Amino acid sequence: MTRTTETTVREFLLHVRSGRSPERAAEFFAPVVLANQVRAGARETLERSPANYTEHVEEMRDMFGPFDLEVDELLVDGDRAYARWIQRGHHLGVIDGHEPTGRPLETVGSAVYRVADGMIVEYWIQQDAAGLAAQLTGDAR
Repeated sequence: MTRTTETTVREFLLHVRSGRSPERAAEFFAPVVLANQVRAGARETLERSPANYTEHVEEMRDMFGPFDLEVDELLVDGDRAYARWIQRGHHLGVIDGHEPTGRPLETVGSAVYRVADGMIVEYWIQQDAAGLAAQLTGDAR
C-alpha cells in the first residue's frame, strides 16, 4: 500500500521528527534521502539514511530534552509537502558550543518534503539559527 504525500509527511512529523519514535524513520524515509539544508546562509546537501536520521533526532533529544513539536502549517501539492513548526524544549545538552543552562528554548523551522511511492526521498529545511543563537547567549528578547 502506498501512502499519500500528506499522510507520509504528517505521520513522519508526528512520530519521527517529533522525537516520539525516531526509530521509526525507516517507515517514512527511502534508503537514501537528500537533505538540502540552509544554515547561516550556507547551503549543503547531505545524504541521510533512516538510521542516520534516527541518530539525528536522538541528538536533538539530548540537546533539547523531550521536546514538543507543534506543526502549525502543512500544505501539499502533488509529491511535495511544506511544513512549518515550532519546537519547544529545554537547553539540556551542548548546542553549538553552549553548555546546558536548563532554560526553555523555542525554535522555528520549516521544510519541503518530496515523496515518491509513499517514502520521503528529499527535503529542503530551514531553521531559525539566529533566534536559537540569541536564546543560547541570553540575548533573546
